[in-house]
Amino acid sequence: MSDDLSGRLRIVVDRPACCGYGVCAEICPEVYKLDENGFVFLNDPLVPAGLEEKAREGAEACPQSALKAVAA
Repeated sequence: MSDDLSGRLRIVVDRPACCGYGVCAEICPEVYKLDENGFVFLNDPLVPAGLEEKAREGAEACPQSALKAVAA
């Protein structure tokens, strides 16, 4: 099966688990955004090409494990 999502990285956010540390946004602000209360949100769950490693690092750095990087 071949489509434009194959090989892409997707971020899954467990918003209730987010405590607003903002480590993810410090590491990869291109992917992880913080709302007015400091909680993470995404403009797009699909990680732009070239940002995969930073996005993984941001997800892994979350102290609450509120973020997961998965294959799309």
